[in-house]
Amino acid sequence: MIRLLLATSLLCAAGPDAARLSDEALALAQSGRFAEAEKRWAAALEINPNFFPALFNLGLRRYAEKDYETAARLLAQAVALEPRDFNTRFLAGAALSALGRTEEALRHWRAAQKLNPYHLRLLQLMIVEYGKGRYFQEAAGIARTLLEQNPAEPDPWFIAIKAFQDAGEYQLAADAARRAVERFPNSARAHFEYGFHLQKTGASEEALSHLRRAIQLDPGYEEPPFFLADLLMRLDRPAEALPYAERAVALKQDYVAARVLLARILLKLNQPAKALALLEETVRLAPDHPQPYLLLAQIYFQQGDEQKARRARQVSSELRRKNPALLEAAQGRPFPDQ
Repeated sequence: MIRLLLATSLLCAAGPDAARLSDEALALAQSGRFAEAEKRWAAALEINPNFFPALFNLGLRRYAEKDYETAARLLAQAVALEPRDFNTRFLAGAALSALGRTEEALRHWRAAQKLNPYHLRLLQLMIVEYGKGRYFQEAAGIARTLLEQNPAEPDPWFIAIKAFQDAGEYQLAADAARRAVERFPNSARAHFEYGFHLQKTGASEEALSHLRRAIQLDPGYEEPPFFLADLLMRLDRPAEALPYAERAVALKQDYVAARVLLARILLKLNQPAKALALLEETVRLAPDHPQPYLLLAQIYFQQGDEQKARRARQVSSELRRKNPALLEAAQGRPFPDQ
């Protein structure tokens, strides 16, 4: 948690009026009178535009109010004055991240990490931000540090597993998932992650066991039944897969991948009418997703309606060109030095 910064220690450098206003603002903020506090910090900056406590505290308040543009501007000024202050770097990065300015945010956070190398929240945010920018190798490197320093809590493990997976380090991801299950045997997420990685290595029966355990531990978690159904379909066990796919769709009505999987299962079980109705409902819910149209084209063609089949294939192709990220894995890239 980032706290408001005291001004008194900078009294001489800032001038008595700016420091007095900033201290008054701090007292007001601590009593919940934020609007009055902000006016005093603004007044302190009119007296001394380079008064660091007012810049930081007003930046913190603007960030709390989701005025990220103003927060980023104020905190940039504060960083210029105190480049080695961890909290200022941390908060400046957070404001820039909220504005979608990934590289700028990461530059502040990289500087912050040099000041406090093992700060848990910072490491977690850096992994997520690196992932958003497709800097997957950098994210994986931070993930290693995260696990070394914070092995006792489950969330760092799940963040790290995804970072390893995104970076293509599948063995690292699988090992981390196995260790997460050992550490947190009653975690549905841990069993799901391990089951997911087991099925990728061909250990199908063990994967099924962990996916079923995840469902038992958290009946409201939609991913384990989806992946369980998908694995059962790849094992050519559609009748077993059906209730799990239905469950995934029931848990998340707009789960397009689960809807498409359920339609495939229905087709395999010779229920094309149900599959057709499901897919037509799916394109109404998610008209910009290319996958349902492709399976619709197959059903229309089997029904002898070549015109509808051709049109569905065309829509699928157009949507895939417009939205390649929906079906294709993002490619990683190195973080730019400058």
